[in-house]
Amino acid sequence: MKDISVFDVIGPNMIGPSSSHTAGALRIALMAGKIAKGKPKKVTFVLYGSFAMTYKGHGTDKALLAGVLGMNTEDYRIRDSFRLAEEAGIEYHFVPCTENKGYHPNTVEVIITNDEGTTTSILGVSVGGGNVKLKQINGADISVSGNLTTLFVQQYDRPGVVAHISKCLTDYNVNIAFMKLYRDKKGENAYTIIETDEALPDKLVQEINDYPDIKSAIVIDL
Repeated sequence: MKDISVFDVIGPNMIGPSSSHTAGALRIALMAGKIAKGKPKKVTFVLYGSFAMTYKGHGTDKALLAGVLGMNTEDYRIRDSFRLAEEAGIEYHFVPCTENKGYHPNTVEVIITNDEGTTTSILGVSVGGGNVKLKQINGADISVSGNLTTLFVQQYDRPGVVAHISKCLTDYNVNIAFMKLYRDKKGENAYTIIETDEALPDKLVQEINDYPDIKSAIVIDL
C-alpha cells in the first residue's frame, strides 16, 4: 500500500480556493518557468478538461501566471498576477481546449518563449493536494513531480553524457534517489532527470553545464 502524508490529505499552504486548480496549477507553471530558463516574454496556457471549464472561477489563470512569475503557493501577490505580468512585459494567452485527448481532467500545456527567443512547451497535470506531474517537454514523454530536489538536464543523445553527469554527482557525494532517461530520437534531444536527497551546489550544476553536449542543467527545488 502506498504511504500518504499529511500533505497528501490537506494539501499545501496556499492562496486560492482549490489545491488542484490553484496550488497545483501554480506549481506546474513554476516548474515550467524554471525549465524554460531566462525571462519569459510570451506565454500561452492551453487548458484541458476541468481546467478549461473552470479556470476563471477557480483562479487557475491567476495561479498559472503567478507560477511563471516565480511565486510560490503562499504568495499573496497571486491575486495581482495579471497586473504584475503586464508590468513585467509578458504577453499571455489562455486557450481553453474542449477536445477530448484522453488527458487527466486537470491538465495544462504551458508554452513559454523567453527573452532569447527560445520556446519551450511543458505539459503538466495537477493530481490533487497540490501535487503535480510534468508529463511532456516539447512533445517528449517525461515524468517529474518536483517533490524532491530535481536536476533536470537537456542534452544531446551522445555517448559519455550520462557518465559525465553521474561523475559530477559522485564527485560531490550526492546520493541519487531516482534517475530517469528520456530521448526524442536516437542521436537527437535527450533528457536526464535526477531526484536527489539533498540540495545541489551551484558549482556542481555549472560543471555539468560545462560539458559540450549538455544544452542546459537546472535545479528544480520547490
